[in-house]
Amino acid sequence: MATTADVRRELASLADPRRAESVSRFLQMVPGGYGEGDRAIGVSVPEQRGVAGRYWRDLSLADTATLLTGGVHEERLTSLFILVRKFTKGDEEEQGRVFDVVLANTAQINNWDLVDSSAPYIVGPWLIDKDRSELDRLAESSLLWDRRIAVMATHAFIKAGDFHWTFRLGERLLRDPHDLVHKAVGWMLREVGNRDRAAEEEFLARHYRDMPRVMLRYAIEKFEPQRRQEYLSGMV
Repeated sequence: MATTADVRRELASLADPRRAESVSRFLQMVPGGYGEGDRAIGVSVPEQRGVAGRYWRDLSLADTATLLTGGVHEERLTSLFILVRKFTKGDEEEQGRVFDVVLANTAQINNWDLVDSSAPYIVGPWLIDKDRSELDRLAESSLLWDRRIAVMATHAFIKAGDFHWTFRLGERLLRDPHDLVHKAVGWMLREVGNRDRAAEEEFLARHYRDMPRVMLRYAIEKFEPQRRQEYLSGMV
């Protein structure tokens, strides 16, 4: 049976100090950055996915949760890749346990790559046919990452043709203080537009003048140049 120590040892063997420096800058693991206090060791995402692929069956859910509480960024991301595998391959009981692990550890899912690698593949799919009020709680959280998790989880609903929660959370987070939430809302609105342009534009017609600029830019990224300019200039 694999252990947390086995995964940590393999990740350490793949560490690259130069890549770690680059990752630290990219994910703002610097004083004053949103990732301040985190530590990267420089393992590439494909390498982490490879480690997850080798260990997801044999690493217990409890050990995977322990890995998620580690102080190394790549350990937490690898644990999330393992959790996604366990969720995707598991029965409903296993999926529920994986969901509970994620919701109990959102403070450790503390960068956008961690959120985006888990919320659309665990949180959203679990809630797709269940009570979604947990998303309201996350969206009201003082923790930036909880709010991004709530928004990114709606990607699973969008794929199923259900846009209600994307619009609901988008309205609630229009005045969120952080641009990482603005970007997430704009991204999910763009995903709605990829499937139903009229539905996205109906939402934008009500709110685009009040949107943070980065949210609007993300939302209209795929529009025709002239239409983008109309939105950006307030002429819609």
